[in-house]
Amino acid sequence: MYPILIEFGFFKIFTYGLLVATGFLVAILFASSRAEKEGLDSQKVLDLCFYIMISALLGARLLYVVVEYKYFWAYPLEIFKFWKGGLVFYGGLILGVLVSLWYLNRHHMPVWKTADLLAPSIAIGQSIGRWGCLFAGCCYGKETDAIFGITFTNPRSLAPLEISLHPTQIYLSLNALFIFIFLMILSKKKVFDGQVLWSYGILYSIGRFLIEYFRGDDRGFPVEQLLSTSQFVGVFIFILSSFMLLVLYRKNLRNHPS
Repeated sequence: MYPILIEFGFFKIFTYGLLVATGFLVAILFASSRAEKEGLDSQKVLDLCFYIMISALLGARLLYVVVEYKYFWAYPLEIFKFWKGGLVFYGGLILGVLVSLWYLNRHHMPVWKTADLLAPSIAIGQSIGRWGCLFAGCCYGKETDAIFGITFTNPRSLAPLEISLHPTQIYLSLNALFIFIFLMILSKKKVFDGQVLWSYGILYSIGRFLIEYFRGDDRGFPVEQLLSTSQFVGVFIFILSSFMLLVLYRKNLRNHPS
């Protein structure tokens, strides 16, 4: 693949960084464009997206550094070179949610309604950003004999070279795209606020959990050789999302008895 898209001497544009930035931009613009239709202040939504973007990048990088602490202990300056690859989505999600709750409370914005607006944007941003992983070679898959396996040849790639691997980056991108389509349909038919957000949590945690079994990169195993870091976090996201859906559904029934 092409880890570096453009290079002139010391000037380099990393494909990973460009596509992740594109994913964020598309997500922000999409959320902002839908804000007024959902009865929300588009400027406040835009500002919220900016805070989410910064916190998500920091959280995603921080969790990656924690997982790969041995490498970064030896090469500490590499911590700041996130544009070359190395972001863990769940880390970004956790910090992004915390910062979002702070912002929503400060500006007195409806939490679940705003969250439902943002959820599809997160999914489409992920779908685009995962192609950056493909070009950089990070998040690569296990060796495979399948006809759809991909082989990395660029020496700057983070993936093993000259070996047919599962295209897990594409799996992750398509998973996010499917979730985006589902959430957009659900947005028009939802029964209560928060339904879209927590449906996203369930769908993403399931898809990510399954795709992790095809991953071949070293990403940390809290439960050695059984659950990766993302699977471990995903279990809690799934339980929390299911619980919150049930709570909000029952609350809606009480407020709107048939």
